[in-house]
Amino acid sequence: MISIALVQPDLQWEDRELNLKSLSGILRDLEPPDLILLPELFATGFSMKSRELGESMDGPSMQWMSRMSGELGSSIAGSLILGEGGSFYNRLVWMHRDGSYQFYDKRHLFRMGGENEHYSGGNRRVIVQDFGFRFLPLVCYDLRFPVWSRNREDYDVLVYLSNWPAPRHEVWTSLLKARAIENQCFVIGVNRVGTDGMGIPYRGCSMAFNPKGQRIVSLADGRPDSRVIRLDMGELLAFREKFPVWKDADSFELGNQQDLP
Repeated sequence: MISIALVQPDLQWEDRELNLKSLSGILRDLEPPDLILLPELFATGFSMKSRELGESMDGPSMQWMSRMSGELGSSIAGSLILGEGGSFYNRLVWMHRDGSYQFYDKRHLFRMGGENEHYSGGNRRVIVQDFGFRFLPLVCYDLRFPVWSRNREDYDVLVYLSNWPAPRHEVWTSLLKARAIENQCFVIGVNRVGTDGMGIPYRGCSMAFNPKGQRIVSLADGRPDSRVIRLDMGELLAFREKFPVWKDADSFELGNQQDLP
């Protein structure tokens, strides 16, 4: 069993200091769970100012994640604008309680918003093992690409950390449910609320599904909210054993295999 907090804030546009201060208060008000999930680019909002707002791997947002994780005794995951080797990434960081971390660079960059012009895309999936569960953490637009999230019998929980706009709310709900059913896994989608500096509104509606596609929880529509859920590994294993769809899955290969684990 694992306890997971879905945190759905109203992010302040390109204001790292204010966002981290606000999130500190939200996280300290929680009954500390095993894992805390924050939205995509939680320190800045979905800004294209990657060079101006980008941080190093030992910058203030990474320091904040490490400090809060240690203080609360919880792992924390969220994405940040992080620079490395002259490139900038929409990088999902999974901060463990002991201060170690893993990271995943968003593969599918949202070209309709110009993300591909300001960020470099990742080329590898990352499996995180925490509290006896295997997680595949992905970011927002990745949700639209089922091949990338295909379960290779290597994860139990699929996580999408997002800034998913309100006009495409039905797509958000439908695809999260579909990913749970097709991959026989738990799926969690964490989104923000409010309106960003580009005038784009966000409804939140962070939610989680079980491997049968049944909704476990849905957070508030249009306002900040936080909720703790509990996932049972026994429930997942029993369903996979009773209804072993995975045994009949088609084999496949992705291009650029040398870039993949």
